[in-house]
Amino acid sequence: MELHHVRAFLAVAEELHFGRAAQRLHMAQPPLSRTIKQLERSLGSALFDRTTRSVRLTVQGEALLPHARAIVVAFEDAERAVVHAGAGETGHVRIGFAGPSSHRPVSDLARAMRNAYPGIELGLTSFVYGSDTVGQLMSHELDMAIVRFSDGPPPGIDARVVQRENLVVVLHEDHPLAGRQHLSMDELSAESWVVLDAASGSVVREALFERAHAAQYVPRIAQQAPDSWTIMALVAAGVGISLSIDSAFEALDRRGLSVVPLAGTDPHTRASLAWRSDDPSPALRRVIEMSEQVFPAPEHAGR
Repeated sequence: MELHHVRAFLAVAEELHFGRAAQRLHMAQPPLSRTIKQLERSLGSALFDRTTRSVRLTVQGEALLPHARAIVVAFEDAERAVVHAGAGETGHVRIGFAGPSSHRPVSDLARAMRNAYPGIELGLTSFVYGSDTVGQLMSHELDMAIVRFSDGPPPGIDARVVQRENLVVVLHEDHPLAGRQHLSMDELSAESWVVLDAASGSVVREALFERAHAAQYVPRIAQQAPDSWTIMALVAAGVGISLSIDSAFEALDRRGLSVVPLAGTDPHTRASLAWRSDDPSPALRRVIEMSEQVFPAPEHAGR
């Protein structure tokens, strides 16, 4: 039984007239009659009672009718799925991001995609930092990620900056330096620091060591933590101070903390949306296009 057999059967079953069914299928009546006979032979059952004056479905034909309709609907759905996928209207895009600093851009992008392309599903993975992010992109575990590059994207990765962020110093609210308008790295040489694990590949962690080195000291690490939430809890407990980015605090509890902007040359990081250069996915291209609307270039977005 092939699809053209099923379509022929449905036309005759719904018209109950071979002539009208042939016209509906844009074919002559004799080929239609042969197609129905082929189907009946393949099923081993007569599907129609034919007389010179009428055509009626047999019991076997009645049994086939709902299944024939389901077959045609399923085939048409499959055709549409292929067309929509090729047009980038359906698909699945896996996006990785680091933590609270990426919650706002990820949620903005997800909301815009849901409104414009409800057939594209975004799979979100959090706690993906630094070099791990690039590795998961290159190994096809992720299709896209929000990442902070210290030296720009590596070969094989395309990216566009979506957010310019300010580096800040996070202190306990009772710390002697709390409440200052800004702090320089020179003023923090005697402090103990709470940082992300070295294995995280965090650009903010790298920024701490680079700026401390430029100020001619090595930061004293009080404790390492697996994520930003834990870091803030440790700072609030008085374990030490931390370097962070302002966007992280949109999703964090600031009680017990004082957040002071870091002074100095270029006290910023840049969050980029990154993807594999050779990824052919039409759905991914839709997400990239949408990102250009949701995240205009930072210099034009008042960031």
